[in-house]
Amino acid sequence: MRDPYEVLGVSRTAGEAEIKKAFRRLAKRLHPDANKNDPKAAARFSEVNSAYEILGDEKKRKAFDRGEIDAEGKPRFAGFSGFRPGRAPHPGEAETIFETFSHGPGGFRRTTSTRGGQRGGFEDFLGDLFGSFGNRGGPAHEFDEFAGGPLRGSDVAAALTISLGEAAHGATRRVRLPTGKEVEVKIPAGVTSGQTIRLRGQGMSGPRAEPGDALIAVTVAPHPELTPEGSDLRTEVTIPLADAVLGATARVPTLDGAVELKIPPWTSGGRVFRLKGKGLPRKGGGHGDLLVGVQIALPETPDPELEALVRRRRERS
Repeated sequence: MRDPYEVLGVSRTAGEAEIKKAFRRLAKRLHPDANKNDPKAAARFSEVNSAYEILGDEKKRKAFDRGEIDAEGKPRFAGFSGFRPGRAPHPGEAETIFETFSHGPGGFRRTTSTRGGQRGGFEDFLGDLFGSFGNRGGPAHEFDEFAGGPLRGSDVAAALTISLGEAAHGATRRVRLPTGKEVEVKIPAGVTSGQTIRLRGQGMSGPRAEPGDALIAVTVAPHPELTPEGSDLRTEVTIPLADAVLGATARVPTLDGAVELKIPPWTSGGRVFRLKGKGLPRKGGGHGDLLVGVQIALPETPDPELEALVRRRRERS
């Protein structure tokens, strides 16, 4: 990947606001929804997201500037960081692991742990389709219950940045692993930042051992216009004063393309409209809503007639 400063078109002394502004401008122009006929748009959009993931995070930016990580956010040293033999998962990881596919010789056993309490519905579906880490305190190698020999090599870790649309609808992306191998990753609809996708058998091999797994940490890139709030999304539209007084329609961005929102007469600034089902997938089924806040813009140039009208109304009140 290219230098993130070059990707966003900012200098190395750029401030946080300048970097964010550059990202939003590029993300809006290169977003796949706005470039459906350009097969290269998704790759350019992903590159912009990856660059902002580094420069938009103060710690990552400093680490990059010091040469501690590369343009993909990987440490600049031999080998890789992440899951190693003897490493226990961080607290909370077991509830954010997705297993998308598995392969390797049959007949091996694994011990896994599940969340406490009753499971059903969507939770049962996720439990059957994906999976979890297993014993939190156990080693990264697993052992045959009867022979006592190691069955698995080491796990490897990689990172993947996806768009908000990909997180909402699901997608398939190719990821290069620390082993040098490229694999296809199926991203389930509804995935969120911080979750991990487990690819069975894509890790390191060992003597007489089945390969370990690849653990793909997912980051959902910020959307230039839509902000997640749980399963809901929030955005804003700006309308002229005349539309706020007389009523009009406004184009509102959604994950499925822009839609028309009817603005009733005498709409005050700050009013929020709710578009049902235009949000993110809910764990229990269905989708959240899109919350649209209205901002009112005055004319760009002074309007003497408007000033006179407002002055007369003030004097009468």
